[in-house]
Amino acid sequence: MEESEMGLVEGKHALVIGVANKMSLAWAIARAMHAQGAHVVLGCVESARKRVEKLGREIGCDQVFACDVRKDDEIEGLFQRTGDFFHGRLDILVHSIAYANLNYLGGEFIGVTREAWNEALEISAYSFVACMRAARELMRAAEGASAMALTFAGGREVVPGYNIMGIAKAALECSVRYLAYDLGPEKIRVNAISPGPVRTISALAVAGFETGLRTMEEQAPLLRNVLVEEVGHTAVFLASSLSSAITGCILPVDAGAHILSRPSIARKEHKR
Repeated sequence: MEESEMGLVEGKHALVIGVANKMSLAWAIARAMHAQGAHVVLGCVESARKRVEKLGREIGCDQVFACDVRKDDEIEGLFQRTGDFFHGRLDILVHSIAYANLNYLGGEFIGVTREAWNEALEISAYSFVACMRAARELMRAAEGASAMALTFAGGREVVPGYNIMGIAKAALECSVRYLAYDLGPEKIRVNAISPGPVRTISALAVAGFETGLRTMEEQAPLLRNVLVEEVGHTAVFLASSLSSAITGCILPVDAGAHILSRPSIARKEHKR
C-alpha cells in the first residue's frame, strides 16, 4: 500500500467496548477505526452478543467478547482474551459504556436513590478506571497507546432530565484527567469525546432529548446536529499520531454549542 493511501490508524490494535446496536456511537467509532486501517475487536454485554457479532461481520471482525463490567473477573478476562488475540499489545481502547435506571432520567434529580446512584456511577464511570487498570500492560507495550471514553455536557452543567447520568459523567471526566496523569509517563494518552445530542437508542430514553435536538439546530454555531460519523472521525484522530500531544482532554464534538451560554429553559412549576 502506498504511504499516501494508508489509514490514520493503519495496523493498530483496537478494542471498542459498548457496542449495542447499529445506532451506537461505539459502532460508529468501530467502523471509522476499521476504515482507517485498524484491526478491531468488539466488546459488549452478553445479551447483545449475537446482534454485535452480526455487525462485526460488516467490518471483518470475528472477535466479539462479552463482558459484565460490574465484575472484575470478567473485565480481566476481556483483556486477557484481547491480549491473546493481539499478541500482547493494545494500541486503542474505546469505552462507550453508560447506564442509569430509567426511573431517574427525568423529573427531579433529588429523588435519586442510593442504589440508583451507585449503579450509575459503577457502570458509567468506575468501569473505565477498571478497564484501564486491566489494559495497562497491553497499552504500555504499544509505546504510544490511546484510550478514550464517551461523555456529555450534562456532566458539566445542568441538562434537565439527565440527572444521575450527569453525576456519572462528571465522575468519568474527572477520572479521565487523573488517569491521564497516572499513565502519561507510560506514553498512554487518555481523553474523552463529548458529542452534542446524537439520536441513539439510549439517548431517546432521556426526557427532553428531542427538545435538545431542536435547540441545537436553532442555536449551535453550525446550526445543525452532530452526525455519528463525526464522532467516529474524532475518535480516529484521538487514536492517531496526529493527536500525540493531547491527553487529559474533554473534546467537544457539538457543532460549537459549548461556546454558547445556555438559553433559559421553560419548565413546569415544582409541585410542593
